[in-house]
Amino acid sequence: MDFELTEEQLSLQREVRDFALRLLKPGVTRRDDTGEFPAEAVGKMQKLGLMGTVFPVELGGKGLDCISYTVVVEELSRIDAAAAITLLAHTLCSNHIYTRGTPEQKRQYLPPLASGEKLGAWALTEPEAGSDAGGIRTTARLDGDSWVLNGKKFFITNGSRADTLVVMASTDSSLGSKGISAFIVEGDAPGLKKGQNLDKLGFRSSDTVALFLENVRVPAENLLGELNEGFSGAMGVLDEGRIGLAAMAVGIARGCLEESMAYARKRHAFGQAIAEFQAIQGMLADMATEIEAARLLTRRAARMKDDGKRFKLEASMAKLFASEAVVRAALKAVQIHGGYGYIKAHPVERYLREAKLCEIGEGTSEIQRMVIARELLQRQ
Repeated sequence: MDFELTEEQLSLQREVRDFALRLLKPGVTRRDDTGEFPAEAVGKMQKLGLMGTVFPVELGGKGLDCISYTVVVEELSRIDAAAAITLLAHTLCSNHIYTRGTPEQKRQYLPPLASGEKLGAWALTEPEAGSDAGGIRTTARLDGDSWVLNGKKFFITNGSRADTLVVMASTDSSLGSKGISAFIVEGDAPGLKKGQNLDKLGFRSSDTVALFLENVRVPAENLLGELNEGFSGAMGVLDEGRIGLAAMAVGIARGCLEESMAYARKRHAFGQAIAEFQAIQGMLADMATEIEAARLLTRRAARMKDDGKRFKLEASMAKLFASEAVVRAALKAVQIHGGYGYIKAHPVERYLREAKLCEIGEGTSEIQRMVIARELLQRQ
């Protein structure tokens, strides 16, 4: 496979990099301190068409490939991962509608999502259903021409700001994960209550809330996909989502490396720049090598998706390696900065807090290892 970026992808990379430096970087530290949502920057992301990178032009998107999407996510994450995760969550919602929706659902919901007119959220996780996604307790029962949803969702990114949500609910509890269905829910639906932004370790300015569904009625035609096949649809969406999260990890790790290189050149000890010390050089070399490996794994998975090949194994490998590599990179970055890496004057302190989520979101490292092993055994 050729992983060199095309001229179009390089142009997109330059555009997003410039956007991130001009519009995300100036306020990123303040937003991390206050938890303020980057509303203005996200609005600009929407106007640039970044929210619909991979969706067809006729449905409001830019019609680009998955590798282009990873380029966008990496460049955003290098500066402000909270803005990047806003895009990731939005794309989960949009992609579920795109891959499982009826022609009418796509025509109605995708153009405003892909064009950035509206923001999306994807609601699977619950207080008792994280890695065990099949254990969700939110219910949906058919009442005339409407589905009535009741339950609680947790850790929902974009949850309080979304105009459109995809919500997973149990439609037949006796079937376990095979009795789960997906529904398109309007953000202002009566009975849908939204919690406050959670006080998180990292990604503090991203909108992450609990959702409370109290007799939320949605039209029968808002069933997304086949009845009781929501779990399989969600797992397919997560496979693609893991490519995006791997790209986010690469972006954060690249920030760690670039900040560390700049600091090592200007910081002097024992009469010379600490970049001259072999111990520092070793850490920089390890960081750079693992970042490149993570990027290549991510682009391989993206290329396989673009080529219409099965990519579950490759997506989990990319997500597993990139998410653990970024934690190692962040730890090394703090070590290189010494005491300065432990205070908010330098962004590596924030990178370390953000890096840890990469090992948890979109399926923990432990879940990724299960997926990889199962895929390997099934292919033999």
